Amino acid sequence: MQEKTAIVLVNLGTPDAPDEGSIRRYLKQFLSDPRVVNLPRWLWLSILNLIILRVRPPKLVAKYKLVWGTKDGPIRNITNALAKRVSSLIPGVPVVTAMTYGNPSMSNALRQVSDAERIIVLPLFPQYAGATTGAVQDALEQALANSTGRYMIDFVDEYHTHPGYIDALAVSVEKSKAYRDGMPRLVFSFHGIPKAQADSGDPYPRQCQTTASLVATRLNLPKDRWMLTFQSRFGPAEWLTPYTDITMGALPDQGIHDVLVVCPGFSVDCLETIEEIKILNRDIFLAAGGERFTYVKALNASWDHTNVILDIINKYQK
Repeated sequence: MQEKTAIVLVNLGTPDAPDEGSIRRYLKQFLSDPRVVNLPRWLWLSILNLIILRVRPPKLVAKYKLVWGTKDGPIRNITNALAKRVSSLIPGVPVVTAMTYGNPSMSNALRQVSDAERIIVLPLFPQYAGATTGAVQDALEQALANSTGRYMIDFVDEYHTHPGYIDALAVSVEKSKAYRDGMPRLVFSFHGIPKAQADSGDPYPRQCQTTASLVATRLNLPKDRWMLTFQSRFGPAEWLTPYTDITMGALPDQGIHDVLVVCPGFSVDCLETIEEIKILNRDIFLAAGGERFTYVKALNASWDHTNVILDIINKYQK
């Protein structure tokens, strides 16, 4: 590369620790973003500060402790491990991480690569959504405004049809013993967004459908062998449907007792995959009469994922 280039891999974020204070600070920053909740500001901030930030953090402590592992938690640990692997394949090019919410911040990432001329910013969200990738753009613009550096920026909006990404997802399914053993129903569970955001033109649901269809095609699955659902909704508003948890409770009554669940929108495992899918939704499915529930872990810091990220980066290298 002729210019001094640096890479910033961006993920959503995480509390600094699995304790009430850290969770409260994280939720306040995350849920204060109008990209995430687009109710009238005066109304939402009142609800957030007077109710949610008092009630939710104590309830989340046990859940975060369940998935936390080592000191930095799964999102930071795995994102850092992925960055380290990418860096090992492009010597001399700094690869750093940032979080949209929490630490390390986008401003911190820019300080780490302050001598770069070109920065490739890659949000680890394969499907574009205003609430995720759009929020990264906002954080980047704010960090650049507060920086003394002047950089050429290449921003990766999405990679939901990238052949390597599709193949890596398919391979992760094929490696599952449950998939090799029998004929489970494959469930693609994506993080949901409010229906109002989709109705306003957000491309996210269409891109989720495209990703799932491409993976199913790669696996040679007929339409009756797979389905798409949406998880992690909160609040009273309608979100994208069908909901994952409700679907899991209903499938056994439809004669489906063996499911294989993959979450293609999550680049690394986190609370929403480990606790919500692998534990909570498994319990829902089995309690409803299901017999086998298998979760396919995220691509994480695998070499397959590393090579996908590297291929995306290479398209921007000069």
